[in-house]
Amino acid sequence: MDREKYGLPAIEGGTPVRETNIEYAHQDVNDADVAAVAEVLKSDFLTTGPRVAEMEKRLCELTGAKYAVACSSDTAALHIACKAAGMKDGDEGITTPITFAASANCMLYCGGRPVFADIDRNTWNISAPDIEKKVTEKTRVVIPVDYTGATADLDEVRRICDEHSLVMIEDAAHSIGTFYKGHHIGKIADMTTFSFHPAKTITGGEGGCVVTDSEEYYEKLMLFRTHAITRKQSLMRHESPGPWYYEQLDLSMNYRLTDIQAGLIVSQLNRLEEFSARRKAIVARYNREFEDVPQLIIQKEHEGVDATRHLYVLRLDPLRLSCDRRRFFEAMWAEKVICNVHYIPTYYFPYYEDLGYEKGICPEAEALYDNMLTIPLYPAMTDGDVSDVILAVKKLCAYYGI
Repeated sequence: MDREKYGLPAIEGGTPVRETNIEYAHQDVNDADVAAVAEVLKSDFLTTGPRVAEMEKRLCELTGAKYAVACSSDTAALHIACKAAGMKDGDEGITTPITFAASANCMLYCGGRPVFADIDRNTWNISAPDIEKKVTEKTRVVIPVDYTGATADLDEVRRICDEHSLVMIEDAAHSIGTFYKGHHIGKIADMTTFSFHPAKTITGGEGGCVVTDSEEYYEKLMLFRTHAITRKQSLMRHESPGPWYYEQLDLSMNYRLTDIQAGLIVSQLNRLEEFSARRKAIVARYNREFEDVPQLIIQKEHEGVDATRHLYVLRLDPLRLSCDRRRFFEAMWAEKVICNVHYIPTYYFPYYEDLGYEKGICPEAEALYDNMLTIPLYPAMTDGDVSDVILAVKKLCAYYGI
């Protein structure tokens, strides 16, 4: 690329492409969303009530799943899914290291041990062949993560789980709005979890959900969402002496979702098609602009994946740049384009080091981490915002390119 065309980077004394920051992610809340929350605040229910039930119904309709259990976060959803799967002391579960720590922590909460499978070199999602290599007699669950909103080879992961009698829990924190081979995600795994954090496509401020077709899992998920306390006589050990009576059957957390959050999520679900279309349009433009830039590698998708991307991640080619990732990162910020890194491999964290995990176990994931960069992606971005992001990236590739 021609350096003179783009000018000197701001970090080197040049002029930034923007006067104000553009964040890497941002929620989109409109007047209808505010009104939906205000309606709940004026109602008789603030915590788990009719809006939670409505949210669960809507998610069943969206995914085609028979049951949905709303909870306080995707972390909570993953935890109760692992408990419902029967994970216990001494069990193992397989997941990717390129994810938020919750995808592995949920196993530790149950006394299990995470085993990390490497990623596919092109899609950056968990590698099904490496999952198969990591299966042992101790393996109970497999947790593929829909990284950035694109899925792994779910059919192959399903085959491995069926062949080895493993429970498949799809961490779909990134991927509401994503379709796999013509169907919205939520039907292939035994349980599928969602997140409604503000950076996600749909937000409730916080919040999560598990969807499943299994009545057995549904009953357990409902139990574990609320301290493992029940009033259902069919589940209780002793005869109820009166309507005030309840029993705690296990040890769990308070993972209930409020009606306030559910009201916002229901309102946001009305805008899912709008959000999805805008995200896809931005991703398509990024792909067109970046696919021929020699300093960049873009994420590929498995066949049959129609992704609503939550994140757009670029991989820098260190052989074609005179700077490292940190310099590129800082230069992007100097251009007023706020970027991030998703994710630090989970087993790099000191807590996992203390558990005996060492670097080197997932070389593809580690190589990706060394050179990845998340650039802005959210529906409220204007075409001008998108152009500024593209300009900043190309400007730095031109200046630092070799």
